[in-house]
Amino acid sequence: MPIAFWKILFLHLTIITGFCCCFRIKVNPNIPAIAKYFSTKGRYEEVNPYLIEDILAVNRSILQPPSAQCREIHLTAIIRHGTRYPTSKNVKKMQKLYDMVLRNASGKASWLREIQTQWTMWYTEDMDGRLVQKGVNDHKHLAVRLSKLFPSLVSEEKLRGGFIKFITSSKHRCVNSTLSFKAGLTELWAITDKEFDHAVNDALMRFFDQCARFVQEVDKNPSALSEVDQFKQGPEMRRVTEKIADRLTVPYNLITDDMAEAAFYLCAYEFAIKTVNSPWCRLFDEVDAQVLEYANDLKQFWKRAYGYDINRKSSCILFHDAFSRLDKAANENESGQQVTEAVTVQVGHAETLLPLLTLLGFFEDSEALTSKNFATQAQRSFRTSHMLPYAANLVLVLYDCGGGDLRLQPLLNEKPVTFPGLNNQQASIPRYQDVRDHYRELLQGCDFETECQLFKSPA
Repeated sequence: MPIAFWKILFLHLTIITGFCCCFRIKVNPNIPAIAKYFSTKGRYEEVNPYLIEDILAVNRSILQPPSAQCREIHLTAIIRHGTRYPTSKNVKKMQKLYDMVLRNASGKASWLREIQTQWTMWYTEDMDGRLVQKGVNDHKHLAVRLSKLFPSLVSEEKLRGGFIKFITSSKHRCVNSTLSFKAGLTELWAITDKEFDHAVNDALMRFFDQCARFVQEVDKNPSALSEVDQFKQGPEMRRVTEKIADRLTVPYNLITDDMAEAAFYLCAYEFAIKTVNSPWCRLFDEVDAQVLEYANDLKQFWKRAYGYDINRKSSCILFHDAFSRLDKAANENESGQQVTEAVTVQVGHAETLLPLLTLLGFFEDSEALTSKNFATQAQRSFRTSHMLPYAANLVLVLYDCGGGDLRLQPLLNEKPVTFPGLNNQQASIPRYQDVRDHYRELLQGCDFETECQLFKSPA
């Protein structure tokens, strides 16, 4: 036989068997195959996979200042709390699913036997969304990474000098995330002789609760999420519930869309909290996960993002707060003073970040997400799994590049992003004045009190 024949045969065999390392796909058995679809219940490490190997790694290659003569003068970080327990509402749904599986499921699969004989329901209603140890670590590690990325701002000198401000929502998970962020810094620099304050400010970090128009028209309005309800009753979700019923060998009518979601989040919580690839994850294939991710994206789209204009406008107060801090730093720097607030760390919720990202114009697709267009939205940019994992963060870094040239770099989850609509040559780190011009209408208007007041219906 000619040598060429044996070469071709060997190549085919290596492709089929994975014998050659270059064709082998690395699969981590501890990570569920569906982990990248966990939406707002996802780990930060799935958004930045390099952190799986080294949790303190920073990607300097993509995080460069605009030029060598630029120096950072101010940083604002708006951060979601770290990994948390499920809310009491979700725990009730999980308990209902678990009881049904114990009572009715009769399949022979090993993963099902594991659920029925070894796994126990350990989530309790009093956990109600509190921060877990992984959530503590999320913020400690983020603090260390930001200090490595921006050493002249997130520094021991700046912390001791009172140039780093901490603001948080009043919720336990946010306060404890803030304490964890501070602990990340004080442990890094072995500071034991001093404590650092934080301010609780729900007007800023939970603005959605205090926007009367949002509360009435969206949050407390059952019809506001009609697209979500229709999708949950639609063919894609029905197929998921039927497949789950088949895998458990139970009648179709026993598996509701709520139960499918509860099982999906059981898989997600077990992984996020305990780094366990739970037997619950075996109830889903990739298509199921994509459907459930879309259901959550649909909810976030209509309740917190582009679905209704008031969703984004409710964040006007946080938008103005960020720009007033940037303006103050710019003015102090221009007049030769020391910037009095080098770093602002603000800890809130997914519901804090998403309206602000929407107001700024990020992740807007050409078509709205609806109950009918799941099939055509496979490549959508609005994907909460990528945008809003636990400890998600929007960081705005202001640089002085000399000669009055101030530039603003936005980072989302430690990756550079570009302000939508700013498409000049240096859009990744545009001139600060260009950013202000781009958002001029919002800066001149977008008044929280005006946007959030309820309109009186005519008598």
